[in-house]
Amino acid sequence: MSTVNVIGLGYIGLPTSLALASHGVSVVGTDYNRELVETLKGGHTTFKEKGLDDLFERAVAAGIQFTTEYIETDMYIVSVPTPYDKESKKIDATYVVNAVRQVLEVCPKGAIIVVESTVSPGTMDTFIRPIVKEKGYVTGRDIHLVHAPERILPGNMLYELRHNSRTIGADDPDVGEKVKQVYASFCEGEITVVDIRTAEMTKVVENTFRDINIAFANELTKICRAGGMDVYEIIRIANKHPRVNILNPGPGVGGHCISVDPWFLVGDYPGLANLIWQARKINDSMPEYVLGRISEIMKEKGLADVGRVGLYGLTYKENVDDTRESPTLQMLECMERHLAHGVKVYDPMVTKEIVPNQYHDLEAFLKEVDLVVLMIGHDEIKEHLDKLEGKIVLDTRRICNLPGVYHL
Repeated sequence: MSTVNVIGLGYIGLPTSLALASHGVSVVGTDYNRELVETLKGGHTTFKEKGLDDLFERAVAAGIQFTTEYIETDMYIVSVPTPYDKESKKIDATYVVNAVRQVLEVCPKGAIIVVESTVSPGTMDTFIRPIVKEKGYVTGRDIHLVHAPERILPGNMLYELRHNSRTIGADDPDVGEKVKQVYASFCEGEITVVDIRTAEMTKVVENTFRDINIAFANELTKICRAGGMDVYEIIRIANKHPRVNILNPGPGVGGHCISVDPWFLVGDYPGLANLIWQARKINDSMPEYVLGRISEIMKEKGLADVGRVGLYGLTYKENVDDTRESPTLQMLECMERHLAHGVKVYDPMVTKEIVPNQYHDLEAFLKEVDLVVLMIGHDEIKEHLDKLEGKIVLDTRRICNLPGVYHL
């Protein structure tokens, strides 16, 4: 196997390319974002992740290269975003389609194109095979298609990249085995070779399972509040049953996996994905539910000025800088629709200015607010809960044990 060209150097593509390079695979990383590429070429990573800088240094020492150009080689890994259309709920395959088109402009016959981006079942058949055919190539002879969905969690990316099992979907088992050997250069988990459609479905099902479990906990929250019960105590007791493991509720679901992938099934199988659709509706409703709790608490405490309300947390997960689909951003969008302005926001992990009234210092943030809404449980706030004394606190993550704290 010669050089692997990794297309897309975001949250998945960059760690994958670094892992490959640091384990002896020749890698060229490609991204259309020139500023991102220049940052990497300048010796700096583009997002925060435990151990990423060390892995980056090892990969650079091993000879990894970064460019905005696609190269001619015999294996490509496409790792670009796959959002969904919010009206149809179907996958928006634009980024994957464009990436594959550009690969086909430079790749030799016999090249392997691995789509690592999460896609809905049938995406390779519906969107990718026709492109190959348009180019005059025959899949399985001139171009080999493979789907190898990622399975890692921000905040623990590098460990999971190395230890999690992987699925390789391929038309030809022999090609699947070739790709398996490339991933096995760094992946110590079990790597299973299956057909492409099975690989597509498996990844979406994994995230849908998690979404449904979260939705159950969030629906319990609403039921228990309506019935005057403590949802956390009920979950704690119910989980003593040996076959029950209910998750804790939260302010919503973010990230590019759990909050997006289930919609692929809803969009592709309307009328069949009823439970999945309902779970998505429940989880998407949580940011607005939190807004309702804020309004209730403000009335109870006699607060009239929304400008004295502060949201702690912009990311969707603790101790990462990833804000994609975060409940806080969803809630701020909802507040805009209701013409509510002035709420303060702070997140120690987010250094760029991405929303109005964003603070970059905890002390300054707390000085300006009376009601603090804990949207995320970063280590920083867990270590400084004493600073919340004297504040009205709505804790959506069950991390604060100060007296008088409000919960969902």
